Amino acid sequence: MDQSRVAELLKEIGVLLELKGENQFKTRAYSSASRTVENLNESLEELVRTDRLSEIRGVGTALQEKIRELVETGSLKYYEELKSSIDPGLIEMLEIPGLGPKKVRSLHQKLEINTVAALEDVCRNGKVESLTGFGKKTQDRILKGIEFRKEHSRYHLIDNALVIADRIRELLRSHPDVIQCSPAGSLRRHKEVIRDLDFLVSSRRASEVIQFFIAQPDVKEITAQGETKASVVFDNGFQGDLRVVSDSEFAFALAYFTGSKEHNVVMRQRAKDRGERLNEYGLYPSSTDGTDAHLVSKVCHTEEELFLELGLDYIEPELRENMGEFEASESGTLPKLIEWTQLRGSLHNHSKWSDGDQSFEQIAELAEELGLAYWAITDHSRSSFQANGLNEDRLLRQIEEIKQFNIELEKQGREFRLLAGTEVDILNEGKLDFDADILSRLEVVVASVHSGFTQSESEMTRRLIRAVENPNVNILGHMTGRLLLKREAYAVNQRKVIDACSETGTFIEINANPRRLDLDWRLWNYARNKGVRCVINCDAHRADHFAFLKVGAGIARKGWLTPEEVVNTRPVEEVRALLRSKRE
Repeated sequence: MDQSRVAELLKEIGVLLELKGENQFKTRAYSSASRTVENLNESLEELVRTDRLSEIRGVGTALQEKIRELVETGSLKYYEELKSSIDPGLIEMLEIPGLGPKKVRSLHQKLEINTVAALEDVCRNGKVESLTGFGKKTQDRILKGIEFRKEHSRYHLIDNALVIADRIRELLRSHPDVIQCSPAGSLRRHKEVIRDLDFLVSSRRASEVIQFFIAQPDVKEITAQGETKASVVFDNGFQGDLRVVSDSEFAFALAYFTGSKEHNVVMRQRAKDRGERLNEYGLYPSSTDGTDAHLVSKVCHTEEELFLELGLDYIEPELRENMGEFEASESGTLPKLIEWTQLRGSLHNHSKWSDGDQSFEQIAELAEELGLAYWAITDHSRSSFQANGLNEDRLLRQIEEIKQFNIELEKQGREFRLLAGTEVDILNEGKLDFDADILSRLEVVVASVHSGFTQSESEMTRRLIRAVENPNVNILGHMTGRLLLKREAYAVNQRKVIDACSETGTFIEINANPRRLDLDWRLWNYARNKGVRCVINCDAHRADHFAFLKVGAGIARKGWLTPEEVVNTRPVEEVRALLRSKRE
């Protein structure tokens, strides 16, 4: 088990112990050990291998043994027994935004509830607001959290969906009776959250392909099965839908099942206006008797040919939301969208200095392996104490170490470079966590909100605008603070903040962490028309987060962005010049 997962489990054990009512010293020991493990400057696996866990400060013998068991076996008997001793309903209640272990335990003891359904019932009957330590506002927040959870319970983050879809697509392609195969639906359009995985296949032997699909070992349940379509639920909770068509129908079916519904309505109406009839099986002359049975479809081998038949330039799947793509297609003004391979680095990332788990050398090696040219180190500032934020002295020391690291890279003939930066907290009134003297020494300053989420819209809007007016702030980080499927955005007038970024020359990031994907794709057309430049940032904390560049590029494509509008498609010296331009 890797270091990050060990830290997560230690933190979870602390939460479970608090839920059981264990003494605070014991629960705190696990929380503290979690932070310590997360921020180790040396590999946890190496410490275990060389029997040096005792060198970890503040971690006692009992915890050392648990850490060893996790690293060596990938599991922990103590954790499994602890989790099984707690009512699953109480653990489920922890997933409701705003409910921590103390409150869940209190609700369980005072109202004898142990399910989310029972919690909703006592909230609606007004029994929670009368409890000490709760009140009506807390009760309303719990109800809101329950509704949020219900609404999003069937959805999944796009990064998980992409991984699973790639595996299923390759499996389908391996079948000898499959001619063409593609994902469809919201995944192909790169929506930020996905409900179902849709797959389209062309084949002459549909039943064999259907049987192959439903017989996969990770299929938990078959919910529908016919001659040309099937629906299943996989072990991981995803629903998968497969449709099989003839090869001559594939282009029409792919366009139809990619959607969106709104886009398809316009496509069908466009065909109708041209005296034709479009559906998932073909493009036919209009029928005089209301049926297509005796009609022959036009031949379209690809979607490009279908769009051309309707007098349109090809519209990329990400743009098919009926949000201006038809007008742009007709006028020949569709943008040439960014490709993720055009990205040369990321300007918002974390290292072992705060809450990341990689050293400078580990970051450089992985980035070079991926063909990247630069990577900004923007560790948290001092107010983010929960993330081991840096104070002024540590930040100044880090700046010097990055400088020396780059000198060493140059000596070795390596072209890759680290950029020295910070993710500085935007405090309640819009003041920044570091003063101008410190910020002016950095190459990259990302300003983000990490606390005070309950401010009014006008207060939060003023707070962000004041931050971007600071000449040292290059990039506004995750503008709305949302965590997809977990936490709603805080109240903020995003268009006013975008206007302020336009006026001040501040870049706005697409935070490519799949939990964030913020700024939302729906607002990028407004931002780009205001001349605001985008930065696609991983907000990386560990090695697997480098893959977020691809996810973020998909959101940029959905926001109509071109390579020219994205800062980190440029070489390092050009990026440095752009970062300096606002301050100058």
